[in-house]
Amino acid sequence: MADTQVLEACASAWGFESPLPHQRLQHQRAFAPESPMSQTITQPDNTRITLTKSSDYRDSYANSVQVRLSVWDFFLVFGTLEQTAPDQMDVTNFQGIYLSPQQAKALHNVLTHNLTQYEQTFGQISLEAPGTQRFVVPSNGPVH
Repeated sequence: MADTQVLEACASAWGFESPLPHQRLQHQRAFAPESPMSQTITQPDNTRITLTKSSDYRDSYANSVQVRLSVWDFFLVFGTLEQTAPDQMDVTNFQGIYLSPQQAKALHNVLTHNLTQYEQTFGQISLEAPGTQRFVVPSNGPVH
């Protein structure tokens, strides 16, 4: 089974199609029982995938993702960004995830597919909103 199919199956099974995941998570925590720790789904080709949440699994909201890469892997650092003054942004990082280049490509495909569906349903996503802070990505950034 292709990595993108597995990622799509996982995203669908855990309910990541919500347009506002941080609101969905708050709603789930307030009104719904805990999600099951294990779930099995069957693909159209009859491949069964069992998704299991580890004991330290946590749902989190991130509005900041930094990406570092090397020849061996991609390193995604998730955090929350807060503007503390007109000229000051603070980022609090809470999770780093390493992905193989192949898994990063599969994630790219799944995100592209889901963004397309989102925009068809809710309208075009604009990164050019009034007052949006534009960040400069240094060309000599860290690679490890």
